[in-house]
Amino acid sequence: MAFIKLYREKLQHNYRYLNSLFIENNISWAIVTKLLCGSKNYLQEVINLGIDEVCDARISNLKLIKSLNPNIQTVYIKPPAYRSIANIVRYADASFNTEYQTIKWLSEEAVSQDKLHKIIIMIELGDLREGVMGDHLLEFYESVFELPNIKVTGIGANLNCLYGVMPSEDKLIQLSLYKQLIEAKFNQQIPWVTGGTSVVLPLIFRRQIPIGVNHFRVGESLYFGNDLFTGEPIPGMVEDVFKLYAEVIEISEKPVVPSGYLDLNPSGEAFTIREEDYGRKSYRAILDLGVLDFSTTDYLIPEDDHVKITGASSDMMVIDLGEKEPEYKVGDLMSFRLKYMGALRLFNSNYVEKVVE
Repeated sequence: MAFIKLYREKLQHNYRYLNSLFIENNISWAIVTKLLCGSKNYLQEVINLGIDEVCDARISNLKLIKSLNPNIQTVYIKPPAYRSIANIVRYADASFNTEYQTIKWLSEEAVSQDKLHKIIIMIELGDLREGVMGDHLLEFYESVFELPNIKVTGIGANLNCLYGVMPSEDKLIQLSLYKQLIEAKFNQQIPWVTGGTSVVLPLIFRRQIPIGVNHFRVGESLYFGNDLFTGEPIPGMVEDVFKLYAEVIEISEKPVVPSGYLDLNPSGEAFTIREEDYGRKSYRAILDLGVLDFSTTDYLIPEDDHVKITGASSDMMVIDLGEKEPEYKVGDLMSFRLKYMGALRLFNSNYVEKVVE
């Protein structure tokens, strides 16, 4: 069985780095846990870091987090679906919202459960995913702020999630101005402007975060230590909090070129034969892992620079080890660094074990 290993000390290192960065800049923050796909032991590791607030996009994950630590603040970070309203009020202290009718349902359910439910109004800043259009914001706020058992505690925005629109100082200033407009118009305080995600971190280093933006929600950079502007590691952070390990279940010297009539494989891929590969052989390893677990090999990076991923079927992956007799043998483990989307799929696989170092 393949497994993902979380390196606890590396996770703690990245947490301390980010926590110090936010303290220095007077910014509160929450950890986004949706990547972990409800892995109980990994969620416990995050809670053990000492964070006060976690964000997730799955109710079952928030329920589990509350069972591990009832005192931690939980935030549901997408507009709620009607059929999930009762459980969102039950397990999420706050939720992101863009529709009046949804907030009305949340209000009714919060009254029923005798709870106060916090609302963060999401505003559209150009990436065209969730968000109230700015010219409707005052009207929207006016319609919701007096609903019973509902408290608007923040406004926020997401960028780079759909079309890849990058954050900028101007867009964050715009978000801060919306807060000022609401407070001036209604004489109501909005404590939080949650404008920051992992992709916004580089703007802190450039001193381009407006004073009004006082809250971040970070997942990817905590786990991968990366600068999403450059694709490079953030100096002072580590990239490999997680690694994937898969076992070698076969090694053979085989022709490089397949034989027989070629058509599309079950994944819909067509292979092109290079003329220079005819007659060549190489050693090939088969690993106990397949596209059922990770969808595409594009997000897996072998730690051994001398090997190359050839392809994968539903439950096996083929590695080219080169023409020299390899040092690997059947039963050995091969390790891979992960990109975010690859890790997301692997975490969601019940066939990949999750362990802690």
